[in-house]
Amino acid sequence: MAILITGGARSGKSRFAEQYAARLGSRGIYIATCQPYDEEMKERIRQHMRDRDASGFRWETKEEPLETAALLRKLAMQFTEERREAQAGGRPWTAPPVLLDCLTLWLTNWLLQLEEGKQAGSDPLGEQTGAFIEAVRSYPYPLLLVTNEVGDGIVPEYPLGRRFRDEAGRLNQQLAGICEKVFLVTAGIPVELKSIAFRWDEL
Repeated sequence: MAILITGGARSGKSRFAEQYAARLGSRGIYIATCQPYDEEMKERIRQHMRDRDASGFRWETKEEPLETAALLRKLAMQFTEERREAQAGGRPWTAPPVLLDCLTLWLTNWLLQLEEGKQAGSDPLGEQTGAFIEAVRSYPYPLLLVTNEVGDGIVPEYPLGRRFRDEAGRLNQQLAGICEKVFLVTAGIPVELKSIAFRWDEL
């Protein structure tokens, strides 16, 4: 069960995602994609961790700025084994929700890698996004994905910025297509989009 949560900067989307996850289990896995390039970003990360600790919900943080698809596959295998062991022992078991925050930072990390020429291949970014989308599609347990709406503002001045905007928009569309629910958070107010989406068969 994958859920996509999108919104603008400081819209409240991460807080909503954390609150949603806390209602799905007694503990959670937090996949952080941010890479701290400077002291200001390091302090943001520390504040986010303090906020999560203060919530009372038990998070296990896994920092993975690039190989998120592989991490999702690893977690799926781990939880499947835990479920089998619990069933064999007659014990109750609930998969901990996984929260990935955020997709646009993950995309930024890959774009910077490719810009520096560290990755080879005919379409390495397409390969990475394709692998990630397939990992989300096949993940059998609760999964919350936080992303950003980046196309509502001005057109970026530089080619890399314009590519980022386009790639983020395409990634969001593809994930929205396979996620069970899609929330848009604005000014701290979440709205579930799929339940109110226009459908061609209603025309």
